[in-house]
Formats: sequence, C-alpha cells, structure tokens
Amino acid sequence: MPVRHASATWHGSIQEGHGIMQFGDYEGSFSVPSRFEDGEGTNPEEILGAAHAGCFSMALSDGLSAAGHPPNSVQTSAQVHIDKLESGWTVTRIHLVTEADVAGLEEEAFLEHAEKAKSNCPISRALTGVEITMEASLSG
Repeated sequence: MPVRHASATWHGSIQEGHGIMQFGDYEGSFSVPSRFEDGEGTNPEEILGAAHAGCFSMALSDGLSAAGHPPNSVQTSAQVHIDKLESGWTVTRIHLVTEADVAGLEEEAFLEHAEKAKSNCPISRALTGVEITMEASLSG
C-alpha cells in the first residue's frame, strides 16, 4: 500500500510565528490566530476535518455500492472541536454532517450504512480517543 506524505514548517515563536502545511497539491499557512481565534489561514483541525469528511464519504459510498445502492453523491462536512483541558489543547469531538443522494433506499437502511461508515473508515479508526457524532440524511 502507498505511504502518504505531508509536512509542516514553523517559523518563530509560538505567539508571533507562522507555519506552512503541505500535502499533495495543497499548501496552507497557519498561525496561533488561525488556529485558536478567527485569524486568516488554516489549522491542523480543519485539515483533520477535511480528511475525516473525505474518508467517511468514501466509506459510505463503498458500503452503499456494495449493498446495491450506489449513491449519486455523498456530501459530508466535519465540525472539529478543540478544547483546552487540564492536560492541554485536545481535539475532543468531531461531528460529521452528511447528506447523500441515493435512489431507492429507505432512511433506516441508509442510517445503518452511515453508522458503519462512521465506525469503520480509516480516519475514524485512527481517532478512537475522540468522540465522533453524526447527522445523516437522504436528499431528494
């Protein structure tokens, strides 16, 4: 299996510094304001959320397709919660919100597939110490 690569470089002190994260065709700047305030740039939590949303969408599509219900589309967003605990800043929860366009599938069956994808996508499995919640709905 392929090994995926990403990198980050930080310049300066934590408060005045800034960094660049790179992977694939993406390059984004990050800083304390972009991570812990509403500053410009990205942050590790957004990138984690994008990875989780992408992984979940693919896993859901795979499960639906294997069950004979290939989706027309699966749209997922991830809300990554970072909180300051006694032990330090911690990703405490990720809430996935997904909507899928799937012909001929009942809501209950869809929700079962969504729960399986939430539990079994590789990013969810990597984040076993984080509470992962979800809202799932069929469109149309």
